[in-house]
Amino acid sequence: MEIIMNPASIMKLMSAKNKFQKNHPKFVAFLNRCFAGGLKEGTIIEITVTNPGEAPITSNIKVQQSDLELLEELKEMGR
Repeated sequence: MEIIMNPASIMKLMSAKNKFQKNHPKFVAFLNRCFAGGLKEGTIIEITVTNPGEAPITSNIKVQQSDLELLEELKEMGR
């Protein structure tokens, strides 16, 4: 499956990515470390979100082969 994106949309997305990296360098470093060794099928990814004044909520996923394929496609798009 080939996805063709508008060049203006790609530039906007890249600008947002760069701003996110600037605003959250520790989180970006964390993600880079997690993905550097390559995710494997069966890996558990868990995330907790805590909104101000609310109780935290947590969810997780077990990585499937189709998830790995999607991540590979996204990585190729970013090149």
